[in-house]
Amino acid sequence: MSSNHASRSSRADEALEQLGRLSLRGQPLEALLQRVVDLSKSVLPGDPEASIYVRVQNRPSTMVSTGELATALDEVQYSQDAGPCLHAAATGELVEILDTRIESRWAEYSRRAAEHGNLSSLSVPLAIDDDMIGALNIYARRPRAFDEDSKAEATRFGPYAAVALGNIHAYSTARDLADNLQAAIESRAVIDQAKGILMERHKLTADQAFQLLAQVSMRTNTKVREIADTLVHTGVLPSPDGPGETSG
Repeated sequence: MSSNHASRSSRADEALEQLGRLSLRGQPLEALLQRVVDLSKSVLPGDPEASIYVRVQNRPSTMVSTGELATALDEVQYSQDAGPCLHAAATGELVEILDTRIESRWAEYSRRAAEHGNLSSLSVPLAIDDDMIGALNIYARRPRAFDEDSKAEATRFGPYAAVALGNIHAYSTARDLADNLQAAIESRAVIDQAKGILMERHKLTADQAFQLLAQVSMRTNTKVREIADTLVHTGVLPSPDGPGETSG
């Protein structure tokens, strides 16, 4: 492993640990989203810009971005109703463009991306809610910027954005419903509690604990906050292959 690669990997681990140590209860959710894209930009290769796209009730929007390049390329996709971030969100697939100058899947979008100076990209799907989809987008200024390790690192940022978006959505759809609003607030607290249990039980770091919750969520097709609630109230971490581990 080259020294540059090792250094970037170390910075990515440190960035994810910063996110893992943040309390969802004390952190404004929009600020957490901005932190996700800022850290993604700082540690991923290709001199990138990053954004978070969501679609609710068929309306697309960019929640946060690190700069005009990311915002502009999101808007190009909205105007055409086609592109890598929309495809990632709709299909749940990680989408990579190796070189926008020769990409054929979204030819018009890719041409305009190249004109803006974006030569490769990653779009990480976000599992949020039944009626809300999204993606974390990394727009690099170099072609073929992402190796397997950097793609894995980008994917690890996704669950933090998904949890924050899920809570924002619960809040926004429940402004006049006190019970639902309280539930949204409590879901943030229970994820923090579950992280603490896993950190103590398995001697994990904050990010490792959160990533474990996210992995179980994806494998069981269950929301992160529901996995966390089960762990907090029963001591059991659900398993896709059986009843799951207990507190012993």
